[in-house]
Amino acid sequence: MADLTPTPDRPGLHVSKPSPNTQATGSAVCHCGATATATGDSQVKALVEGYTANHGSAHGQTGR
Repeated sequence: MADLTPTPDRPGLHVSKPSPNTQATGSAVCHCGATATATGDSQVKALVEGYTANHGSAHGQTGR
């Protein structure tokens, strides 16, 4: 399987939760240069909500 972790060259959002008994992990990299990571279900949920609302396609490819 390919490495799906976002990088500055491949911005995006990646969330992993291998089983119901493990904590979720997440990482995000935006076109604007913002980066974030989170561990734990509630923290990853907040990461996804923040990225979706404020980064990625929320402000487009220009990042500004």
